[in-house]
Amino acid sequence: MTKTVLCAVDINRPVEENKLLLQAAKLADLENARLDVITVVPDYGASVVGAYFQDHDVTTAKETAGDHLNELVTQALGEERNKDVRHVVAVGKVYQEVLKAAKLCDADLIVIGAHDPDLKDYLLGPNAARIVRHSECSVFVARHGA
Repeated sequence: MTKTVLCAVDINRPVEENKLLLQAAKLADLENARLDVITVVPDYGASVVGAYFQDHDVTTAKETAGDHLNELVTQALGEERNKDVRHVVAVGKVYQEVLKAAKLCDADLIVIGAHDPDLKDYLLGPNAARIVRHSECSVFVARHGA
């Protein structure tokens, strides 16, 4: 029995992620499970670029991402359904933060999107592939555009 579905979205791809959120909500509804939605803001402080950003820039980016995530979920699922969705905004590497969130929320299923592969990715994008490989729970991968 699935109790929690964690859906990872990229707020910069609203059209593709709208479809992904609908799929995740359907999967959660099938089991009467809670739907958690996560987006990840890159951690600029951990890179060479980090020297050019202040702590308040990361905080502002995180707050803005939270607003965009709320808009995205509301647009995809409606205002009423959005009230029952737990929103998570993390800072770091996408695959690491999604796996960490899945563990913390005790997710039974992770729902992620995968872009059309090119030669360097072969079958899945790098984040999707890492999540599939290292997840301790089931992972549902939906192709964008499918």
